[in-house]
Amino acid sequence: MKIVLFTHPNFLNSQSMPRYANFLFEGLKNRGHEISIWKPKAFFYNFSENNAVKKWFGYIDQYIVFPLVVRKQLKACSADTLFVFADQALGPWVPLVKNKPHVVHCHDFMALRSATKKVPENKIGFTGKLYQKYIQKGFSTGKHFIAISKKTKSDLKLFHTGKIENCVVCYNGFNRMFNPIETNKARNILSEYVKKDLTNGYFLHVGGNQFYKNRKGVIEIYTAWRKTHKRKIPLLLIGANPTDDLLTIQKNTTFKNDIHFLTNFSDDLMNEAYSGAICMIFPSLDEGFGWPIIEAMACGCIVVTTNKQPMIEVAGDAGIFIPRKPSKSNLVNNWAEIAAVQLDTVVRFSETEKINYTNKGFQQASLFNAENSLLKIESFYLNILSKSQKTVE
Repeated sequence: MKIVLFTHPNFLNSQSMPRYANFLFEGLKNRGHEISIWKPKAFFYNFSENNAVKKWFGYIDQYIVFPLVVRKQLKACSADTLFVFADQALGPWVPLVKNKPHVVHCHDFMALRSATKKVPENKIGFTGKLYQKYIQKGFSTGKHFIAISKKTKSDLKLFHTGKIENCVVCYNGFNRMFNPIETNKARNILSEYVKKDLTNGYFLHVGGNQFYKNRKGVIEIYTAWRKTHKRKIPLLLIGANPTDDLLTIQKNTTFKNDIHFLTNFSDDLMNEAYSGAICMIFPSLDEGFGWPIIEAMACGCIVVTTNKQPMIEVAGDAGIFIPRKPSKSNLVNNWAEIAAVQLDTVVRFSETEKINYTNKGFQQASLFNAENSLLKIESFYLNILSKSQKTVE
């Protein structure tokens, strides 16, 4: 099978999307398929050092220059080529191959949902709304889709303004190994690394500073729990460097000395972090998938997460669920207290209950297998290509 894979340009400095594109590229290449990557190159983008100006120059590279390059390259492609878009956010390029065999991978529609006022915590400006409409108009010309969750598939149906001929759900597969480590060993290793005594356990959060990750909410839940319980269990937030707002929140809480922001963790160290935690607190407002949920479960870590999709879908019956944080500030304290009760439930688990939830987590994490994911993707690609060739005949 000949595949052209459209991906985001390098100059956007994205992390998750290049990983997913590489997962597709390497996986399909290793299965014997002929695959090449098409993506914009930085030209106008390099004309300025001003970030605001660079962004607009980047748009010129992506949406004016690159389509011209694509149209020229298409002339050399055979009729049996499948065009694949690694992300529906690449929608503006979909019309270039809408009448050729194609597949669009869909991850999350958070930006579009925000632009249509479905996420009150994330207000989008006028130009941002126009940009999302531009993306929506583009991917709506597509006909064949792969969604990473049922929630994503539901959002696709909501926002696609054309006709969807085919859409399957294909869960993400682990792109790196996560394995459980004996609890005390993991805590000792982590204690030495962070120079804190973690031998009695800790609460964990993994995520960036994006609004939907709700890092502020993690601290609010932790604070509510500490106010009503005497146990001095530290909180580790692993991910991006904290924003000034998060540092202010940390500084103003009574338990600031037990809240630690940690960055630059290797894969091995993440194994230890998950394995040694009492539980992972993951109160996301929204997600496309929620990688840390299954990473934690694969390491034997119990997960406390939001009772909304796709978190429910990903965590399954192995999750401990809490309400979504309300957008109205006067309701937040009550929410944090309710979540803290659930958190304390995990703290008080008997050994039997811990083993029960850990085993459920292992079983749930096993559903997200990279090889199975690639098999399903490959099968869908071949099916779309076959149907297209029969139509031509």
